[in-house]
Amino acid sequence: MNRPLDVDALRRDTPGCAGVNHLNNAGAALQPQIVIDTVVDHLRREGAVGGYEAHHEAEARIDAVYGSIASLIGSRPGQVALVESATEGWARGFQSIAFTRGFSGDDRLLVAGAEYASNVIPLLQVAERTGASVEFIPDGEDGCVDVDALASMLDDRVALVAITHCPSQNGLINDVAAIGDRLRDSEAWYLVDACQSAGQVPLDVTTIGADFLSATGRKFLRGPRGTGFLYASDRALSELEPFPLDLHSATWLSHGYAVRSGAQRYEYWERAYAGLLGLGAAVDYALDLGIDRISARIGELAAYARAGLSTLPGVTVRDRGTRRSGIVTFTHAGVDSADLVDAIRATGINVSLSTADYARADFDAHGISSLVRVSPHTFNTTAEIDALVDVVGASTSGAA
Repeated sequence: MNRPLDVDALRRDTPGCAGVNHLNNAGAALQPQIVIDTVVDHLRREGAVGGYEAHHEAEARIDAVYGSIASLIGSRPGQVALVESATEGWARGFQSIAFTRGFSGDDRLLVAGAEYASNVIPLLQVAERTGASVEFIPDGEDGCVDVDALASMLDDRVALVAITHCPSQNGLINDVAAIGDRLRDSEAWYLVDACQSAGQVPLDVTTIGADFLSATGRKFLRGPRGTGFLYASDRALSELEPFPLDLHSATWLSHGYAVRSGAQRYEYWERAYAGLLGLGAAVDYALDLGIDRISARIGELAAYARAGLSTLPGVTVRDRGTRRSGIVTFTHAGVDSADLVDAIRATGINVSLSTADYARADFDAHGISSLVRVSPHTFNTTAEIDALVDVVGASTSGAA
Protein backbone atom coordinates (compact mmCIF):
# COMPACT_ATOMS: atom_id res chain seq x y z
CA MET A 1 0.00 0.00 0.00
CA ASN A 2 1.28 3.46 -0.87
CA ARG A 3 2.39 5.55 2.06
CA PRO A 4 0.52 8.84 2.53
CA LEU A 5 1.97 12.05 1.16
CA ASP A 6 3.79 14.42 3.51
CA VAL A 7 1.38 17.38 3.39
CA ASP A 8 3.66 19.63 5.45
CA ALA A 9 6.47 19.04 2.94
CA LEU A 10 4.12 19.72 0.04
CA ARG A 11 3.10 23.02 1.59
CA ARG A 12 6.73 23.98 2.16
CA ASP A 13 7.34 23.23 -1.52
CA THR A 14 4.43 25.51 -2.48
CA PRO A 15 5.11 29.17 -1.62
CA GLY A 16 1.55 30.24 -2.45
CA CYS A 17 0.21 28.26 0.52
CA ALA A 18 1.56 30.95 2.84
CA GLY A 19 -0.76 33.60 1.43
CA VAL A 20 -3.94 32.02 0.15
CA ASN A 21 -6.38 29.16 0.62
CA HIS A 22 -6.26 27.94 -2.97
CA LEU A 23 -9.15 25.65 -3.88
CA ASN A 24 -9.12 26.48 -7.60
CA ASN A 25 -6.65 23.91 -8.89
CA ALA A 26 -9.01 22.87 -11.68
CA GLY A 27 -8.52 26.43 -12.94
CA ALA A 28 -4.81 26.89 -12.38
CA ALA A 29 -2.97 25.18 -9.56
CA LEU A 30 -0.38 26.69 -7.25
CA GLN A 31 3.04 25.80 -8.63
CA PRO A 32 5.74 24.13 -6.56
CA GLN A 33 8.96 26.09 -6.05
CA ILE A 34 10.90 23.87 -8.45
CA VAL A 35 8.56 24.84 -11.29
CA ILE A 36 8.82 28.54 -10.49
CA ASP A 37 12.60 28.35 -10.28
CA THR A 38 12.89 26.41 -13.53
CA VAL A 39 10.85 28.96 -15.46
CA VAL A 40 12.50 32.01 -13.93
CA ASP A 41 16.02 30.62 -14.29
CA HIS A 42 15.54 30.02 -18.01
CA LEU A 43 14.04 33.48 -18.52
CA ARG A 44 17.04 34.97 -16.76
CA ARG A 45 19.34 32.92 -18.96
CA GLU A 46 17.54 34.20 -22.06
CA GLY A 47 18.10 37.73 -20.78
CA ALA A 48 21.78 37.04 -20.11
CA VAL A 49 22.83 35.24 -23.31
CA GLY A 50 19.92 35.52 -25.77
CA GLY A 51 16.83 33.42 -26.46
CA TYR A 52 18.31 31.19 -29.17
CA GLU A 53 21.48 30.67 -27.19
CA ALA A 54 19.62 29.74 -24.00
CA HIS A 55 17.50 27.35 -26.05
CA HIS A 56 20.62 25.70 -27.44
CA GLU A 57 22.06 25.28 -23.94
CA ALA A 58 18.83 23.68 -22.71
CA GLU A 59 18.19 21.35 -25.65
CA ALA A 60 18.90 18.16 -23.71
CA ARG A 61 16.59 19.27 -20.88
CA ILE A 62 13.86 20.19 -23.36
CA ASP A 63 14.19 16.80 -25.04
CA ALA A 64 13.84 15.15 -21.62
CA VAL A 65 10.37 16.70 -21.21
CA TYR A 66 9.04 14.34 -23.89
CA GLY A 67 10.30 11.37 -21.90
CA SER A 68 8.76 12.65 -18.68
CA ILE A 69 5.34 13.06 -20.30
CA ALA A 70 5.67 9.65 -21.94
CA SER A 71 6.25 8.16 -18.47
CA LEU A 72 3.18 10.00 -17.18
CA ILE A 73 0.82 8.63 -19.84
CA GLY A 74 2.43 5.31 -20.82
CA SER A 75 3.49 6.30 -24.33
CA ARG A 76 6.75 6.64 -26.26
CA PRO A 77 8.45 10.07 -26.34
CA GLY A 78 7.96 10.20 -30.11
CA GLN A 79 4.20 10.12 -29.62
CA VAL A 80 4.24 13.36 -27.58
CA ALA A 81 3.96 16.91 -28.88
CA LEU A 82 4.53 19.94 -26.64
CA VAL A 83 1.87 22.58 -27.24
CA GLU A 84 0.48 25.72 -25.65
CA SER A 85 -2.70 24.30 -24.07
CA ALA A 86 -5.08 21.37 -24.02
CA THR A 87 -7.38 23.24 -26.40
CA GLU A 88 -4.52 23.88 -28.83
CA GLY A 89 -3.50 20.23 -28.70
CA TRP A 90 -7.10 19.01 -29.21
CA ALA A 91 -7.57 21.45 -32.09
CA ARG A 92 -4.39 20.33 -33.87
CA GLY A 93 -5.47 16.71 -33.66
CA PHE A 94 -8.93 17.59 -34.94
CA GLN A 95 -7.52 19.79 -37.72
CA SER A 96 -5.42 16.91 -38.98
CA ILE A 97 -8.53 14.72 -39.24
CA ALA A 98 -10.44 17.45 -41.05
CA PHE A 99 -7.53 18.15 -43.42
CA THR A 100 -6.62 14.55 -44.23
CA ARG A 101 -9.95 12.76 -44.10
CA GLY A 102 -12.41 15.60 -44.47
CA PHE A 103 -16.05 15.55 -43.40
CA SER A 104 -19.27 15.32 -45.37
CA GLY A 105 -23.01 15.29 -44.86
CA ASP A 106 -22.90 11.54 -44.31
CA ASP A 107 -20.67 11.83 -41.23
CA ARG A 108 -21.79 11.58 -37.61
CA LEU A 109 -19.70 13.24 -34.89
CA LEU A 110 -20.41 11.86 -31.42
CA VAL A 111 -19.63 13.77 -28.22
CA ALA A 112 -20.28 13.37 -24.52
CA GLY A 113 -23.22 15.26 -23.09
CA ALA A 114 -20.83 16.93 -20.63
CA GLU A 115 -18.33 17.90 -23.34
CA TYR A 116 -16.45 21.19 -22.99
CA ALA A 117 -17.53 24.04 -25.26
CA SER A 118 -14.16 24.44 -26.97
CA ASN A 119 -14.42 20.84 -28.19
CA VAL A 120 -18.03 21.10 -29.36
CA ILE A 121 -17.92 24.44 -31.16
CA PRO A 122 -15.41 23.24 -33.84
CA LEU A 123 -17.68 20.25 -34.51
CA LEU A 124 -20.65 22.58 -34.89
CA GLN A 125 -18.61 24.62 -37.36
CA VAL A 126 -17.91 21.49 -39.41
CA ALA A 127 -21.56 20.46 -39.23
CA GLU A 128 -22.74 23.87 -40.41
CA ARG A 129 -20.40 23.87 -43.41
CA THR A 130 -20.59 20.20 -44.44
CA GLY A 131 -23.95 18.91 -43.25
CA ALA A 132 -22.36 16.42 -40.85
CA SER A 133 -24.39 15.78 -37.70
CA VAL A 134 -23.24 16.40 -34.12
CA GLU A 135 -24.88 13.93 -31.74
CA PHE A 136 -24.66 13.77 -27.95
CA ILE A 137 -24.12 10.37 -26.37
CA PRO A 138 -26.66 9.72 -23.57
CA ASP A 139 -25.58 9.65 -19.95
CA GLY A 140 -25.98 6.49 -17.93
CA GLU A 141 -27.76 6.30 -14.60
CA ASP A 142 -24.64 7.51 -12.78
CA GLY A 143 -24.30 10.56 -15.04
CA CYS A 144 -21.26 9.33 -16.97
CA VAL A 145 -21.23 8.54 -20.68
CA ASP A 146 -23.38 5.45 -21.25
CA VAL A 147 -20.90 3.10 -22.92
CA ASP A 148 -23.61 0.68 -24.05
CA ALA A 149 -25.62 3.53 -25.57
CA LEU A 150 -22.49 4.66 -27.41
CA ALA A 151 -21.97 1.14 -28.74
CA SER A 152 -25.53 1.10 -30.06
CA MET A 153 -24.92 4.36 -31.91
CA LEU A 154 -21.85 3.12 -33.78
CA ASP A 155 -22.06 2.50 -37.51
CA ASP A 156 -19.85 3.13 -40.51
CA ARG A 157 -21.00 6.75 -40.66
CA VAL A 158 -19.49 7.64 -37.27
CA ALA A 159 -16.38 9.61 -38.15
CA LEU A 160 -15.32 10.87 -34.73
CA VAL A 161 -15.96 10.34 -31.03
CA ALA A 162 -14.86 13.09 -28.60
CA ILE A 163 -14.91 12.52 -24.84
CA THR A 164 -13.75 14.68 -21.95
CA HIS A 165 -12.23 12.37 -19.33
CA CYS A 166 -13.02 14.56 -16.30
CA PRO A 167 -15.53 17.30 -17.16
CA SER A 168 -14.85 20.59 -15.42
CA GLN A 169 -18.40 21.14 -14.13
CA ASN A 170 -19.81 17.96 -12.59
CA GLY A 171 -17.14 15.94 -10.75
CA LEU A 172 -17.52 12.74 -12.75
CA ILE A 173 -14.84 10.60 -14.41
CA ASN A 174 -15.85 9.08 -17.73
CA ASP A 175 -14.66 5.54 -18.42
CA VAL A 176 -12.52 6.44 -21.42
CA ALA A 177 -10.88 3.01 -21.44
CA ALA A 178 -14.24 1.23 -21.77
CA ILE A 179 -15.18 3.66 -24.52
CA GLY A 180 -11.89 3.01 -26.28
CA ASP A 181 -12.51 -0.72 -26.05
CA ARG A 182 -15.87 -0.32 -27.83
CA LEU A 183 -14.17 1.74 -30.55
CA ARG A 184 -11.35 -0.70 -31.34
CA ASP A 185 -13.22 -2.19 -34.30
CA SER A 186 -14.49 1.19 -35.49
CA GLU A 187 -12.90 3.46 -38.07
CA ALA A 188 -13.98 6.49 -36.03
CA TRP A 189 -11.27 8.77 -34.72
CA TYR A 190 -11.20 8.92 -30.93
CA LEU A 191 -10.23 12.17 -29.16
CA VAL A 192 -9.86 12.31 -25.38
CA ASP A 193 -9.62 15.60 -23.50
CA ALA A 194 -7.51 14.89 -20.41
CA CYS A 195 -7.27 18.57 -19.43
CA GLN A 196 -8.59 17.95 -15.91
CA SER A 197 -7.36 14.39 -15.44
CA ALA A 198 -3.64 14.71 -16.24
CA GLY A 199 -1.86 15.02 -12.93
CA GLN A 200 -4.73 13.89 -10.71
CA VAL A 201 -5.59 10.39 -11.97
CA PRO A 202 -3.41 7.73 -13.63
CA LEU A 203 -3.40 7.77 -17.43
CA ASP A 204 -2.39 4.93 -19.74
CA VAL A 205 -2.91 5.75 -23.40
CA THR A 206 -2.50 2.11 -24.41
CA THR A 207 -5.43 1.11 -22.20
CA ILE A 208 -7.49 4.15 -23.23
CA GLY A 209 -6.94 3.49 -26.93
CA ALA A 210 -7.39 7.10 -28.05
CA ASP A 211 -6.00 8.45 -31.31
CA PHE A 212 -5.37 11.77 -29.59
CA LEU A 213 -5.17 12.74 -25.93
CA SER A 214 -4.70 16.39 -25.01
CA ALA A 215 -3.80 17.96 -21.66
CA THR A 216 -2.73 21.23 -20.09
CA GLY A 217 0.11 22.02 -17.73
CA ARG A 218 -1.60 24.59 -15.55
CA LYS A 219 -4.23 22.51 -13.77
CA PHE A 220 -3.61 19.39 -11.67
CA LEU A 221 -0.09 18.97 -13.10
CA ARG A 222 0.78 22.30 -11.40
CA GLY A 223 2.81 23.58 -14.35
CA PRO A 224 2.94 27.03 -15.95
CA ARG A 225 0.09 28.56 -17.92
CA GLY A 226 0.57 28.46 -21.67
CA THR A 227 1.82 24.87 -21.69
CA GLY A 228 0.31 21.52 -22.59
CA PHE A 229 0.85 18.36 -24.56
CA LEU A 230 -0.77 16.19 -27.21
CA TYR A 231 -0.42 12.43 -27.53
CA ALA A 232 -0.83 10.99 -31.03
CA SER A 233 -1.32 7.27 -31.67
CA ASP A 234 0.64 5.29 -34.23
CA ARG A 235 -2.50 5.23 -36.36
CA ALA A 236 -2.72 9.01 -36.27
CA LEU A 237 0.97 9.39 -37.10
CA SER A 238 0.75 7.01 -40.04
CA GLU A 239 -2.54 8.20 -41.56
CA LEU A 240 -2.99 11.89 -40.73
CA GLU A 241 -1.22 15.09 -41.74
CA PRO A 242 -1.53 18.23 -39.60
CA PHE A 243 -2.55 21.53 -41.15
CA PRO A 244 -0.94 23.96 -41.38
CA LEU A 245 2.63 22.75 -41.18
CA ASP A 246 5.65 24.97 -40.60
CA LEU A 247 9.42 24.61 -40.89
CA HIS A 248 9.52 22.74 -37.55
CA SER A 249 6.79 20.22 -38.33
CA ALA A 250 7.94 19.66 -41.91
CA THR A 251 10.95 20.22 -44.18
CA TRP A 252 10.72 22.28 -47.39
CA LEU A 253 12.38 20.26 -50.15
CA SER A 254 13.39 21.29 -53.64
CA HIS A 255 10.24 19.58 -54.83
CA GLY A 256 7.53 19.61 -52.17
CA TYR A 257 7.90 18.95 -48.46
CA ALA A 258 8.46 16.12 -45.98
CA VAL A 259 6.47 15.83 -42.73
CA ARG A 260 8.26 14.93 -39.49
CA SER A 261 7.85 11.30 -38.58
CA GLY A 262 6.78 11.67 -34.94
CA ALA A 263 4.27 13.71 -32.95
CA GLN A 264 6.47 16.80 -33.21
CA ARG A 265 4.72 17.30 -36.55
CA TYR A 266 1.95 18.76 -34.37
CA GLU A 267 4.28 21.46 -32.99
CA TYR A 268 5.32 24.86 -34.32
CA TRP A 269 8.78 26.39 -34.25
CA GLU A 270 8.16 29.26 -31.86
CA ARG A 271 7.27 28.31 -28.31
CA ALA A 272 7.93 29.57 -24.79
CA TYR A 273 10.79 27.29 -23.77
CA ALA A 274 10.88 28.56 -20.19
CA GLY A 275 7.31 27.35 -19.84
CA LEU A 276 8.04 23.99 -21.45
CA LEU A 277 10.94 23.43 -19.06
CA GLY A 278 8.59 24.34 -16.24
CA LEU A 279 6.09 21.81 -17.54
CA GLY A 280 8.79 19.16 -17.46
CA ALA A 281 9.66 20.09 -13.88
CA ALA A 282 5.98 19.84 -12.91
CA VAL A 283 5.60 16.41 -14.51
CA ASP A 284 8.78 15.17 -12.82
CA TYR A 285 7.54 16.50 -9.48
CA ALA A 286 4.25 14.63 -9.91
CA LEU A 287 6.01 11.43 -10.97
CA ASP A 288 8.30 11.63 -7.95
CA LEU A 289 5.29 11.93 -5.64
CA GLY A 290 3.44 9.15 -7.46
CA ILE A 291 0.23 9.70 -9.42
CA ASP A 292 -1.56 7.02 -7.39
CA ARG A 293 -0.75 8.83 -4.15
CA ILE A 294 -1.72 12.19 -5.65
CA SER A 295 -5.02 10.75 -6.84
CA ALA A 296 -5.79 9.25 -3.44
CA ARG A 297 -5.06 12.50 -1.60
CA ILE A 298 -7.12 14.65 -3.97
CA GLY A 299 -9.98 12.15 -3.82
CA GLU A 300 -10.01 12.22 -0.02
CA LEU A 301 -10.11 16.02 0.11
CA ALA A 302 -12.83 16.22 -2.53
CA ALA A 303 -14.97 13.70 -0.65
CA TYR A 304 -14.42 15.68 2.56
CA ALA A 305 -15.55 18.87 0.81
CA ARG A 306 -18.67 17.21 -0.60
CA ALA A 307 -19.58 15.87 2.83
CA GLY A 308 -19.13 19.25 4.50
CA LEU A 309 -21.01 21.24 1.88
CA SER A 310 -23.87 18.73 1.87
CA THR A 311 -24.64 19.55 5.52
CA LEU A 312 -25.48 23.19 4.71
CA PRO A 313 -29.16 24.14 4.31
CA GLY A 314 -30.02 25.14 0.75
CA VAL A 315 -26.76 23.79 -0.71
CA THR A 316 -26.89 21.07 -3.37
CA VAL A 317 -23.71 19.28 -4.39
CA ARG A 318 -24.06 18.72 -8.11
CA ASP A 319 -21.40 16.07 -8.70
CA ARG A 320 -22.28 12.86 -10.51
CA GLY A 321 -20.56 9.61 -11.40
CA THR A 322 -19.78 6.34 -9.69
CA ARG A 323 -16.15 7.39 -9.57
CA ARG A 324 -15.56 11.08 -8.92
CA SER A 325 -12.70 13.46 -9.56
CA GLY A 326 -11.19 16.24 -7.46
CA ILE A 327 -13.72 18.70 -8.86
CA VAL A 328 -16.54 19.57 -6.45
CA THR A 329 -19.50 21.63 -7.67
CA PHE A 330 -22.50 23.04 -5.83
CA THR A 331 -25.34 25.54 -5.97
CA HIS A 332 -27.50 27.26 -3.38
CA ALA A 333 -31.26 27.52 -3.74
CA GLY A 334 -31.39 31.14 -2.61
CA VAL A 335 -28.02 32.65 -3.56
CA ASP A 336 -26.73 33.29 -7.07
CA SER A 337 -23.55 31.33 -7.74
CA ALA A 338 -21.66 34.40 -8.96
CA ASP A 339 -22.51 36.29 -5.74
CA LEU A 340 -21.48 33.28 -3.69
CA VAL A 341 -18.13 33.03 -5.47
CA ASP A 342 -17.52 36.73 -4.82
CA ALA A 343 -18.29 36.27 -1.12
CA ILE A 344 -15.93 33.30 -0.86
CA ARG A 345 -13.12 35.07 -2.69
CA ALA A 346 -13.50 38.10 -0.44
CA THR A 347 -12.31 35.95 2.48
CA GLY A 348 -9.09 34.90 0.72
CA ILE A 349 -10.35 31.53 -0.52
CA ASN A 350 -9.92 30.86 -4.22
CA VAL A 351 -12.78 29.05 -5.96
CA SER A 352 -14.23 29.28 -9.45
CA LEU A 353 -17.53 30.09 -11.16
CA SER A 354 -18.70 27.71 -13.89
CA THR A 355 -21.34 29.01 -16.30
CA ALA A 356 -23.58 27.34 -18.84
CA ASP A 357 -21.57 28.51 -21.85
CA TYR A 358 -18.72 26.21 -20.73
CA ALA A 359 -20.80 23.05 -21.28
CA ARG A 360 -24.16 24.09 -22.66
CA ALA A 361 -25.69 20.65 -23.22
CA ASP A 362 -24.85 19.48 -19.70
CA PHE A 363 -26.05 22.62 -17.92
CA ASP A 364 -29.28 22.78 -19.93
CA ALA A 365 -30.03 19.10 -19.35
CA HIS A 366 -29.88 19.61 -15.59
CA GLY A 367 -31.56 23.01 -15.46
CA ILE A 368 -28.50 24.79 -14.08
CA SER A 369 -27.29 28.22 -15.21
CA SER A 370 -24.13 28.41 -13.08
CA LEU A 371 -22.43 26.75 -10.14
CA VAL A 372 -19.55 27.12 -7.72
CA ARG A 373 -16.51 24.91 -8.38
CA VAL A 374 -14.08 23.82 -5.67
CA SER A 375 -10.97 21.83 -6.57
CA PRO A 376 -8.46 20.87 -3.86
CA HIS A 377 -4.96 19.52 -4.45
CA THR A 378 -2.49 17.52 -2.41
CA PHE A 379 -1.16 20.55 -0.54
CA ASN A 380 -4.59 21.59 0.73
CA THR A 381 -5.77 20.65 4.21
CA THR A 382 -9.08 19.68 5.77
CA ALA A 383 -8.83 22.89 7.82
CA GLU A 384 -8.85 24.89 4.59
CA ILE A 385 -11.94 23.05 3.43
CA ASP A 386 -13.58 23.63 6.83
CA ALA A 387 -12.92 27.34 6.34
CA LEU A 388 -14.66 27.21 2.97
CA VAL A 389 -17.67 25.40 4.42
CA ASP A 390 -17.89 28.00 7.21
CA VAL A 391 -17.84 30.87 4.70
CA VAL A 392 -20.49 29.25 2.51
CA GLY A 393 -22.63 28.58 5.56
CA ALA A 394 -22.33 32.19 6.75
CA SER A 395 -22.99 33.58 3.27
CA THR A 396 -26.15 31.54 2.80
CA SER A 397 -27.56 31.50 6.34
CA GLY A 398 -30.16 34.16 5.61
CA ALA A 399 -31.19 32.83 2.20
CA ALA A 400 -34.33 30.87 1.63
